[in-house]
Amino acid sequence: MSAPRFQLSDELLRRFAASLRSAQLYSKGHPIIGRNLESLWAAIQLLHGLESSIVIGLVGDEVIVDDMPMAKAETLGPLVRRLQQTGVERITIDRGVTLDELSGFIEAVTDVEKQDPEKAAAAFPAFAHIRVGRVTVEQRVEGNLADMATIKRLYNDAVSVAGSLWESAETEGKPDATMARTMIDGLAQAVAQNRTALLALTTLKNYDNYTFTHMVNVSILTMGQARGLGIDGPLLREFGLAALMHDIGKVKTPLEVLNKPDKLTDDEFTVMKRHVVDGAEILRKTPDIPALAPVVAFEHHLRMDGSGYPHGVTRASLNVGTMLCSIADVYDAMRSQRGYQQAFPTDRILQVLKRNDGQQFDQNLVRRFVQLIGIYPAGNLVRLNTGEIAVVIKVHAPDPYRPHVRVLIERDGTRVEIPYELTLWEVPAENADPQRPASVVAPLDPKNYDFDPLLLM
Repeated sequence: MSAPRFQLSDELLRRFAASLRSAQLYSKGHPIIGRNLESLWAAIQLLHGLESSIVIGLVGDEVIVDDMPMAKAETLGPLVRRLQQTGVERITIDRGVTLDELSGFIEAVTDVEKQDPEKAAAAFPAFAHIRVGRVTVEQRVEGNLADMATIKRLYNDAVSVAGSLWESAETEGKPDATMARTMIDGLAQAVAQNRTALLALTTLKNYDNYTFTHMVNVSILTMGQARGLGIDGPLLREFGLAALMHDIGKVKTPLEVLNKPDKLTDDEFTVMKRHVVDGAEILRKTPDIPALAPVVAFEHHLRMDGSGYPHGVTRASLNVGTMLCSIADVYDAMRSQRGYQQAFPTDRILQVLKRNDGQQFDQNLVRRFVQLIGIYPAGNLVRLNTGEIAVVIKVHAPDPYRPHVRVLIERDGTRVEIPYELTLWEVPAENADPQRPASVVAPLDPKNYDFDPLLLM
């Protein structure tokens, strides 16, 4: 933070503290309260000359403005502690805030002290240019990323955050960029350290939570592909964030269209197609969202041969982020069972991706995607040609029907006490056991078994 910005932020906090104190000490309408509010509003206007939104965060015993620690929480008085206890840890003030809004906000903050902590945050009034919520700070993933339980917890947390992002886009007109970035940081870290395990979790199908799991799955699958192309660091996170937000325009799609259990009519599909334009507009107006995100939101239904939508839009070439997201989007949508569509086996999905002789999808990227995912992706429960049931541990690009597996149930149906591994692509010698498993013949639904194959990978 530059020196002028630091000074302006420091002045903002001092004026905020003075406004809180006067609102506590004097009755409503007292001129001292008014003078302090005007000084606070003036400090906010100066900072809004540098940025469209100001974020005051309460992290532990520190107060931060945007990303810079400024002071200890006690400098703002006991009300700050009270706010933290009620779950109000972040205050975002957008450009355009009025003096009346600011007065109502300070009054609401002082009223928090009189309320039940369990109900205070929920009862906090809504303001057009002031928002409160929980703060999210970038942190390393806790736990061992070689452990499937840690990866699974990370994935479930990401789906929960995706739901919150959708809700903020619905209610506030834009997703919470800070929350999104923090979530993507964790997923990108896992993609870098244990890509196979994280990709395996995208095989889970939560039909009741399709929208949010689809957001997370497409983000993971896009980052997995990008990582395979040598993309890492901040650019990998930009790819992941853009993919996470690719469908955010659907917050404006009428629910009767978005949640229709049957196939859409032509008119309904016309309404649905509007989400690419709406998504680009939402993301373009969202502070701290990388420029790639609105591009991917707008382009992800365009195809290399000029087909797709928005209708009439042509591109000499599509952004590589768009192409990776499009492949991930089609793949995850086809394998997810919904009311009007049965889940497709992976080999059929990959045939769709390869269709039209490479006119719709870049075949080099599709080939790399097949190598990444395989016909039977890691984490899939499968039946072997000799009858055993196993979980796929690692795909084998040259022969996707013969992955590395861990056997869980023998061919006679008995549970294996100590699971053992087989590398199916190792062709047995002529004098080897002819009963040795050699390939996968079918995927199985893990819901029909009393164990979680992912935790046995």
